[in-house]
Amino acid sequence: MKLGKILSTEDHKTKNGHLNFFKYIGPGLLVTVGFIDPGNWASNIAAGSEYGYTLLWMVTLSTIMLIVLQHNAAHLGIVTGDCLAEATNKNLKPWLSRFILSTGIVATISTALAEILGGAIALKLLFQIPIHIGAVLILALTIWLLISNTYIKLEKWIIGFVSIIGISFIYELGLVQVNWIEAIHGWTVIQFPDGSMMIIMAVLGAVVMPHNLFLHSEIIQSRQWNLEEDQIIKKQLKFEFLDTLFSMIVGWAINSSMIILAATTFYMNHVKVEELEQAQQMLVPIVGNFAALVFGVALLFSGISSTMTAGMAGGTIFAGLFGEPYDIKDRHTKIGVIGMLSIATIAIFLIKDPFKGLIYSQMLLSIQLPITVFLQIYLTSSEKVMGKYKNNLTGRILLWSIGIILTLLNIMLFASFFK
Repeated sequence: MKLGKILSTEDHKTKNGHLNFFKYIGPGLLVTVGFIDPGNWASNIAAGSEYGYTLLWMVTLSTIMLIVLQHNAAHLGIVTGDCLAEATNKNLKPWLSRFILSTGIVATISTALAEILGGAIALKLLFQIPIHIGAVLILALTIWLLISNTYIKLEKWIIGFVSIIGISFIYELGLVQVNWIEAIHGWTVIQFPDGSMMIIMAVLGAVVMPHNLFLHSEIIQSRQWNLEEDQIIKKQLKFEFLDTLFSMIVGWAINSSMIILAATTFYMNHVKVEELEQAQQMLVPIVGNFAALVFGVALLFSGISSTMTAGMAGGTIFAGLFGEPYDIKDRHTKIGVIGMLSIATIAIFLIKDPFKGLIYSQMLLSIQLPITVFLQIYLTSSEKVMGKYKNNLTGRILLWSIGIILTLLNIMLFASFFK
């Protein structure tokens, strides 16, 4: 059973015969949660506190890549009715599909580790709850939310969380003096400061995330309409792109705000942030107690909402191993959701430095990312899979360019360890 039911053409037409775009907003914002998660907080605060505004370009580049990749993943779901995991199972040799989906599972566990850990850190900041106990609380709450709520309810909750996070950073930025000239320069000029490659890759892994590609191709089907009519498919693709574009811009703004806030509060005061707790504590003398409280609340909502989407992605990928769609009532989906979130929580008990755990989890995502990207390019460029909706030449060139850039950046990362 898919996340949403197939409805007739007439059910989705307005009086002038066009589809209501505002009713279509949602899937993109769920994906946005994945790249404003606690892993992003750690990566962005590290980037801003160590290098000021100079790494803002990585958020811009990552977001452009993300718009292209997420639209392409949703394209697959709209045209085929299959998510990326199902399509992998159907169209690749069994041994290859199992290998690729297994790496996706590892990446999702890494993602969930960062999300749960971030929520646990927020509980410690707000209520002095120990990290390990906080991680178990976040795990229990997330599993309960995912199992006991419908997709539509979850979507509304998560959109609300994204709104709170965005408002929180608007408030924070209003308290500091931002050098917008330097910020614009940082957004538009590519720079590689000495020793920054690890942070650059962490920022990349925190924005362009493998599990989000699997998730978007699944949740887009919550808006599934009559797929037998070309006119409907074309309108779906159009409104999905607008939803993705809007949502990714929201994510770009929030990620940029994190770096800018760290640059104006920490970098300018020559403070190197090595943990999120330290970031909140250092905000107090600079911008006040309430700002530090807002920081903790936003981090908590970020941890809970992103853990939810990581769990959904885990269920999607694991169900895909058996050629099934995400269905929280199905055994395989439940195993994927509960199993991956539980493994991630257990891993937290083995981590000595939570902040570095967040950073390295994002690096692991960037290492797996080219596998998922090239898989996606293969499937969406295949006439057998996509029919006449396969990627055109321009699309293939753009997607292959992104895949190659991601691979080169990974090679640069490994090279940086030997310098």
